[in-house]
Amino acid sequence: MTAYVIYEAVVTDAEQYEQYKTRAPASVTAAGGRYIARGGDVESFEGAEPARVVILEFPTFDAATAWYRGEEYTAAKALREAACAARLFVVDGIG
Repeated sequence: MTAYVIYEAVVTDAEQYEQYKTRAPASVTAAGGRYIARGGDVESFEGAEPARVVILEFPTFDAATAWYRGEEYTAAKALREAACAARLFVVDGIG
């Protein structure tokens, strides 16, 4: 079943974040994922409006989890953690 990683962030160091943006996509592709949305315009219908939203699609929940915990993304994640405050989670799609 398809799974989606939802990511919301407030960037605090734009230069560092640009480095993250160049490293993360290869890790997503290598894990069988793809970008559905990546930093486009956001309008919040309810609640606080996040500054940046990214949605990734993976073939399975396990594939998404393996990507997040994998060596390639772990290296990129270190760049992200130093550049923004984020919320990141995975959710199963509809079967």
